[in-house]
Amino acid sequence: MMNYNLVDELRVKNPLVHNITNIVVANDSANGLLAIGASPFMSSTLAEMEEVASIADAVVLNLGTLNDEQLAAMIRVGKKANELGKPVVIDPVGVGATKYRKEAVKELLNQVKPALIRGNAGEIAALGGITWAAKGVDAGEGSGDILEIAEKVALDTQSYIAVSGVIDTITDGKKTYLVKNGTPYFTKMTGAGCLHGCVCGAFLAVDETHSLESIALASTMYALAGEIVAKQLPNVLVGSFRTYLLDQLSGIDSELVKEKGRIERVDGK
Repeated sequence: MMNYNLVDELRVKNPLVHNITNIVVANDSANGLLAIGASPFMSSTLAEMEEVASIADAVVLNLGTLNDEQLAAMIRVGKKANELGKPVVIDPVGVGATKYRKEAVKELLNQVKPALIRGNAGEIAALGGITWAAKGVDAGEGSGDILEIAEKVALDTQSYIAVSGVIDTITDGKKTYLVKNGTPYFTKMTGAGCLHGCVCGAFLAVDETHSLESIALASTMYALAGEIVAKQLPNVLVGSFRTYLLDQLSGIDSELVKEKGRIERVDGK
């Protein structure tokens, strides 16, 4: 059952979300978290990772501009968060693009148990060992059934999977939610998917059960905010979309998400 009140509870509880993220999106990720009512903490300093994990309510690890030092910090903070029962979100940006990224994600997943892995179709397909014509960090194109791929990766990793796209797919391998809100503007904004992962982390932080439904709700709220903004713009204005998305996220509430959200539940195969 969807607990729409989490949208409002998040602003009251103000969870601290620790991010190790990439240099391209750090500012948008931090401001997006502030807009929905969370507090961002942005650090990849190895020496403070265990201490940071102890004060954070959730940890989001984004591999967009990955290096060896950052990977070491991710492993340390992720392991400590696991130990403390804090939810970890992993965003394997461009995992299928290079051998280095594939090996880094493999090492990270070997040592850290994520509550959620969030990515685009190409990234999730790469995790599942499925051939997919991804282009760098973009989703690319493939002929596989993304629902089946997401379910497979969820079962293989024993983690929730969120695949962003025209329709967002959120699954634990057996139960799946399809989020049908959204806008093509997201694909024109660098870091839109990365912010999606941050929003999911914040919702997991305020949901004591760390449920699949909290991720579906986070995805719906985020997709709906973008959809509303896109309808207000006369034509393709990417800079305006970025600014107004933050404005919309700062004002959206549970009643609007409940009224306008389009979520469909489907059973696993």
